[in-house]
Amino acid sequence: APPVGEVPAKMHAWLIREERFGEPRNSFQLEVVDVPEIADDEVLVYVMAAGVNYNNVWAALGIPVNVIKARNKAGEPEDFHIGGSDAAGIVYKVGKDVTNVKVGDEVVTHCGTWDRNCPHVLKGGDPMYSPTFRIWGYETNYGSFAQFTRVQAHQCMPKPKHMTWEAAASYVLVGATAYRMLHGWSEHAIKQGDVALIWGGAGGLGSMAIQICKAAGATSIAVISNSNKIEYCEKLGAKGCIDRNAFDHWGMLPHWKDNVGYGNWLKGVRKFGAAIWEVLGEKRGPNMVFEHPGESTMPTSMFVCETGGSVVICAGTSGYNATVDLRYLWMRQKRVQGSHFANDEQSYAMNQLAIDGHLDPCMSRAFTCAELPQAHQLMYENKHPHGNMSVLIGAPEFGLGATTKAPVPASIDARNVPLATVHSVPNPFPADYALPGIEVDEDSEPVMVDDGTKVKDLMFLGLISCGPEDSVETVARTMIGNDIHAVVVKEKDQAIGVVSQTDIVLARQGRSADDLRAMTAREIMNPGCLTCDQDTALSDAVTTMTKMRIHRLVVTENRDGQAVPVGIVSLTDVVRKLVVES
Repeated sequence: APPVGEVPAKMHAWLIREERFGEPRNSFQLEVVDVPEIADDEVLVYVMAAGVNYNNVWAALGIPVNVIKARNKAGEPEDFHIGGSDAAGIVYKVGKDVTNVKVGDEVVTHCGTWDRNCPHVLKGGDPMYSPTFRIWGYETNYGSFAQFTRVQAHQCMPKPKHMTWEAAASYVLVGATAYRMLHGWSEHAIKQGDVALIWGGAGGLGSMAIQICKAAGATSIAVISNSNKIEYCEKLGAKGCIDRNAFDHWGMLPHWKDNVGYGNWLKGVRKFGAAIWEVLGEKRGPNMVFEHPGESTMPTSMFVCETGGSVVICAGTSGYNATVDLRYLWMRQKRVQGSHFANDEQSYAMNQLAIDGHLDPCMSRAFTCAELPQAHQLMYENKHPHGNMSVLIGAPEFGLGATTKAPVPASIDARNVPLATVHSVPNPFPADYALPGIEVDEDSEPVMVDDGTKVKDLMFLGLISCGPEDSVETVARTMIGNDIHAVVVKEKDQAIGVVSQTDIVLARQGRSADDLRAMTAREIMNPGCLTCDQDTALSDAVTTMTKMRIHRLVVTENRDGQAVPVGIVSLTDVVRKLVVES
């Protein structure tokens, strides 16, 4: 490292370039570039270690946003991206307006940036609502994957003295995000006596949430994907854990008119709600649900949330098309709150918890500088460990940077935290009919009627299919010639996807007709096929189709242990049987 305060003209940095967009192991390459200049309100930090987050997997792929092109369009000239949205390092240079840090200070940086001259900010508004808000190291350039990073002065916070460089670089983005979710919404801010349900309790975000709840005197229940994570979550402060693999009602809600499907979902979500009661030792729902899986869990979150409580969501890792039963929203006066990163006040408060020893960074793995592409590749392949990860940049080896012992946390009981209001009213106002809750009332259970019809009783035997390398023009002609709306894509006698008319229409966007015709079925198909076998109950097949918002299922037959596609069952077939032929 150069002497503190001496800034060289050039630096080593991990760069992403547009021509390399793709898997992180190939997209990131080490290059030498100019050290960036700083503005009057900015700071140049020598990076000792950087955090690894999924946003720079997106940057490497070039999807969903080409971050380089987006910045070029905004007037920034660089044809490269230096990512990294978490850093721990040493201040080497400050702008003339900077007063909160000086050269030589050891800092960690949060990733919220905004224009200090934005009218909304000047009026005292939350900068998170400013149209100028950007995530540093993803939406801005010169992030922490370089020897020097350029940050706005307000991003700099004191590095916890008891943490190594790699530990200090790993927690701020997820910690600040979790803090705003739990503390940022006045009436619904987590407080002593509250109960929070934490999805993904063993993950980087969830592990922060458990500890922040504990520091506030609240009770947390962690939802996990494996029973071997129970001890980990409980050591962080969770009262108990629920293994989501013990339940199978996940995903979009079945249509409310589908009595069989909705009834089965209701049984599953009640079972999950009862598991919450079991952990708590009382029949009480969570005041707050800490949401980020999205599509697969949102229906459950809305159902189990306590009357008058809040579901706070910051992501949609399982998908974005979330469905809820709105009756549970309005009749029990719950709140759905979107949340994105954090402002200075919330970031500083979270970091103070870390300084005081109440927030462990939960670093699961640290990498050398040369392993930076590998770290992101593991995340891309979903093979990374739970917890938070970091990579050394300027620090020559692991274990450096800690200058004091970890402080002993203060007693939570000694903190002056207001008591929570426990919601005990089952419904805020009388309803015209009973709204089912977690508790099962056997006398009011709907009777599910299934007449025994099987898929084989009305399926279309035989498949109109195409190969994955067939042109879109060929596929379209097949649909038109056979008066069908979708074609199954087969490879080696296996269904590997479906091309629908909708897929063709959407693929035309941004392309000429000739370009579209030349594309292949593989390029535009929806990969994978939802299937059923011939002996599947028709009611189950209908539930799958309406739940997934699709119109057909591929019917398979077992041949020597292989599920071979033999036909199609569609909602058209169901309508024909129910209405036309009955």
